This record gives sequence, structure tokens and C-alpha cells, in this order.
Amino acid sequence: MGERDDRRLNSGISFIRDFVFSERKTMNLALDIGNTNITLGLFQNGRLVKRDALVTREPGYYPFLKKYFRKYRIEKVIVSSVVPLATRKLRLALKRLRVRNALILGGNLKVPIKNLYQFPGQVGQDRLVNAFAAVKLYGAPAVVVDFGTAITFDVVSRRREYLGGMIVPGMATSLAALREKTALLPQIKLSAAPRSMIGRNTRDSMLSGVIFGFASLADGVIAGLKAKLGKNTRVIGTGGHIRFIAQYCRRIQSVDIDLTLKGLNLLLNSF
Repeated sequence: MGERDDRRLNSGISFIRDFVFSERKTMNLALDIGNTNITLGLFQNGRLVKRDALVTREPGYYPFLKKYFRKYRIEKVIVSSVVPLATRKLRLALKRLRVRNALILGGNLKVPIKNLYQFPGQVGQDRLVNAFAAVKLYGAPAVVVDFGTAITFDVVSRRREYLGGMIVPGMATSLAALREKTALLPQIKLSAAPRSMIGRNTRDSMLSGVIFGFASLADGVIAGLKAKLGKNTRVIGTGGHIRFIAQYCRRIQSVDIDLTLKGLNLLLNSF
């Protein structure tokens, strides 16, 4: 069999796999709208089978979502958002797709966790979903560290109550602030690990400061929280940058980049 025949065979297998995958059973679609990206997760029988993302600032979401609703048999949709404008844009896209029964956290759906925040409405829905998912998947008490545009620490008591937490500027946010607020520091991206803790050029010094600095911050905060909650507290790391920094954090026990999506699907399956 030649190379061309191999390509044809692989293409045919891929087509059959996608056809069976999409036609076999209905799926749930979970969307987590963050400040930087919208993360999408397709679930089948409780299992995440496809993960995707698009930029939150995209002018329209309809073309992107249209492909999903054409290819897959999506039965239920759930949305968590911390960007009100993006929520409105997504509602319009779902309306064009004739999706009438989407569940919107904070709108027609509340996260079923006791919220002890002083002003409960100030807590981002993604933080409550993370707390809910942590309890369901890992147990309580728990601390969820989410490395995203902002770094959030969310705390769940032994009684499975959301106690509150902390908000810190994220790693990419901090690098952008350094570039914006200084005259000589360059713009760099979190694209590679620092070569050592002691940077020997400007780029490596900035990377080292962000990576080792925020890893030490996370470990210190977690140590303080575990002193209050108890040594059996589960610590879960998630968020877009968790895989980049997890190896430098000694106190994060479990890494679950899809924690929010899993929590959304758990909520969706309860209805």
C-alpha cells in the first residue's frame, strides 16, 4: 500500500469515526466565558470528548458555534460567564441557532452551593462552579487555585460551604503590566519555562520572576489556608496557565485543567 493509499485510508477512518461519534448519542455543550477566552467542552455520557476555545473578543460567535451544532447532536447547553457583553453576544448566537433551553448561570440557574460571601452576587460564576466541582470530584474541605487572567483562590469548608478566597493579578497580566508601566522592559509571552531561578538576561529575569514568584505565592497562600482548614484539605489547580506553573508549585495536589467544564456538565446533568 502506497503513501497516497495510506492517506485515503486514514481519511476514511477519520470520517467514519467522526460520523459515529456525532451520530451515536446526544451530547452536552458547556461554555465557560472568561476575560480572555471562551472554553467549550463537549460531553458524552459524562465524559469530556472534545475541548475547544475561541477568543472572547471575537466580534461574533455564531459562525464558530454553527459548526458544532451542524456536526454534533447537542441536546443541552450550559453557560458560565464573567463577561456580561460576551454573554449577550452568546445569547444572540444561540437564538440564531434556535437553542431555546440554554441554562445561564446567574440567570436561570444558580450553583447549588451555600455562598457565605459578604455580598454573594459579587462572586464570579466560574469561581462557584469550581468550588462545586471540587467538592463533587475531590471532596471537602478544598482549595481551588485558578491560574487565568487573574489568579483566584477559592475556599470550601468541611461543611461544603463557599467561604470566599483571594484574587491576584495573573501571570500574563503581570507581564503586560510590566511592559506598560516601564520604559525599558520588553513584551514577552509565557511560551517557555525559565532556564533557572537566576535570570541572566532581561527576558529570563522576567520569566523567572513571574514563574518562581507566583509559584511561591501560591504555595505560601495554600499553606496558610490549610492551617485554617486542616491538613486533609484538598488543593486543586486549574486554569489556562496551570500546566505551565504546576511543576513549580509544591502544594498543589491535583491538576485539573477542565475543572470548570466538568462542574458545568455536572450541573447540567442534574436538570
